[in-house]
Amino acid sequence: MTGSNLTPDGAVARRIRLWGLVAALTMATALFLIGSEAISRPVFDLWQRASPRPAAPTHVEIVWIDEASIRTIGPWPWPRYTMAKLVAKLAEDEPRLIGLDMLFPEGDRNSPDAFVRLYPELSASAAAEIRTMPAMDDLFGQVIGQTPVVLGRGGLDTAPAREPPLLAVEAQFANPVPKGVKAWGQAISSIPTLDDVGLGHGLLNGDPDADGTVRYIPLVARVAGQATPGFALELARVASGIDTLEPVTKGDGLSGIRLGKAMLPTLSDGRMRVPFRAESALPALSALDILYDLAPSGRVKGKIVIVGLSGAGTADIVSTPLAEKTYGAFVHADAVEAILEGKPLFRPGWAWIHEGLLTVLLVAIAIRLLPRFKGSWPVIGAACVVAFVSGGSWLAFTQGLLLDPVGPVLTAGASGVTMIGLHFAQARRDRATLTASLQEQRLVAARAAGELSAAREIQLGMLPQRETLAAFDPAVELDALIEPARSIGGDFYDAIRLDDNRVCFLVGDVTGKGVPAALFMALSKALTKSVLLRDGNDLAAAVTRLNDEIARDNSEDMFVTMLFGLLDTRTGALEICNAGHENPWLVGADGTVRHLRPEGGPPLSVVSGFPYECESLIMATGDALVVVSDGITEAQSPVGDFFGLGRIAEVLQDWAGEQPVADASNALLREVRAFEDGAEATDDLTVLVFRYLT
Repeated sequence: MTGSNLTPDGAVARRIRLWGLVAALTMATALFLIGSEAISRPVFDLWQRASPRPAAPTHVEIVWIDEASIRTIGPWPWPRYTMAKLVAKLAEDEPRLIGLDMLFPEGDRNSPDAFVRLYPELSASAAAEIRTMPAMDDLFGQVIGQTPVVLGRGGLDTAPAREPPLLAVEAQFANPVPKGVKAWGQAISSIPTLDDVGLGHGLLNGDPDADGTVRYIPLVARVAGQATPGFALELARVASGIDTLEPVTKGDGLSGIRLGKAMLPTLSDGRMRVPFRAESALPALSALDILYDLAPSGRVKGKIVIVGLSGAGTADIVSTPLAEKTYGAFVHADAVEAILEGKPLFRPGWAWIHEGLLTVLLVAIAIRLLPRFKGSWPVIGAACVVAFVSGGSWLAFTQGLLLDPVGPVLTAGASGVTMIGLHFAQARRDRATLTASLQEQRLVAARAAGELSAAREIQLGMLPQRETLAAFDPAVELDALIEPARSIGGDFYDAIRLDDNRVCFLVGDVTGKGVPAALFMALSKALTKSVLLRDGNDLAAAVTRLNDEIARDNSEDMFVTMLFGLLDTRTGALEICNAGHENPWLVGADGTVRHLRPEGGPPLSVVSGFPYECESLIMATGDALVVVSDGITEAQSPVGDFFGLGRIAEVLQDWAGEQPVADASNALLREVRAFEDGAEATDDLTVLVFRYLT
């Protein structure tokens, strides 16, 4: 794109903008069909990796049945006696709650009945004696019944052959759970001996997204038509001492679950997005440390303890935005923390409005501003937009809000890329057309250059030369110069002797450039001299008459600014009339520089019949008057700054004194050209300076 001008005109520009809009609508439709969540998912995962949940404070401690524990105790599943001992040991440290992230759907393999069946050679009396021993499932159930324990259940998609029995659910629901939440045909639970004595029950299910990554956990689901809390929500409910959960419905789905005073936003199917922590931030113990009293005393006091499996062949391995492989208990732990702190990640209901308005804004910027860019600016602008939108999404994420940055950027990007492509295609066609006519244009330009050069010589020949001005009158020192912005222009100056004691100086600036301005300049100059020679006794009347005559002969609605100075060489009395021109400067013999603001009126030929006024002053010997055109004040630097009044004042201050008036003209021209630093002149440049000598 380097050096390309992406600005076509007229119908072509409108057609390109239309196609840019079509591209934006197409992309928006595609994103809608795919789903914004699927598009923005990698960005939200990136935010989580960049800013995981802080490590402290923690409400949850994990106890792992890990590889070391299995090597020491034996393979999983452990005898119920061992599990009972583990829970009892944990209870000694007074945890707030214990959650068992596992199921016990079968009886203990080491029960007395199982032992008797394993050894049929036992005598009847020995078998009877063994059967009198207490069952370990009963022992485990007693421990669970005496300890605040929440048990897990697993939802099954399979429909039962007959209506399954309703399992006990301790949580009470203030409102019915809508049909839009996840429904399971039935649930697998621990054996009744254990399941019936638990303080709470929650579903362990947590389906990953299509890419295999777990980002959500269900807060609530329906099992065989019965509302059931998820494992994390049940842990938080029981730990908080709350009996009732309040589903907040939205149509056929949920918008959230109210737990006490906390509002937990959800998707319509009842899932909550989990803000994850790094694994290293999650406190954990080995079951071996608990069983052998190796854990520090008070380590789990007042905390929610989740007992999970991490040994080889036993663990629930999942993928999260922060870890390719981790354990399901970590997910439950992070979910419980987010619930208790009331800080889950969620997409607010107004997110689509925000993203829609942002998309419209970005597409409008692309359509309206992109054609004005040149060179590498489209790339720079696109990078700034991406940074702005991504930064906004990031700041929202730090507050727990999920706002999609991808959809607006892709939609605007589709519009921009389409327009850039069409611009370049149009540019190729334009270059082909220009190349075909280049030779002819060169011939025409060569002829025109010669004609314009001749016209410039004629135009400048109409103006008094600097040598002539230098000898104009012994009572004044006079100099002037002009440089058209093009070969010919509309600025002019003149010095007219009205009689032996009165001389008139003027500077004019015709609106426009080129040949039309030059022709109107010639007409204005001729009329000016004619009127002043006839009516020079009254400068104000002469300017008023000149205005009417120029307006009468002006069929192109052009106008001219002029500043007139009428000097009486005997007394130094000066009359000044300003017709919309740049105000003059008075440089005193004492070195003072003043910017005068004389009376006058609008440019000539703007308002027919306008009564112009003059202002009088007395020039002392050595005083000088400097008149410039707007080609000086409005000269521009390469970065677009104006030369302005301040720089004129500085040049005149440096010149003030007894230096020749030609030095002032030359100094102004030199400083303007240095300020432009090679930039193309925007207007004709004119300076007239005269000093009163006697």
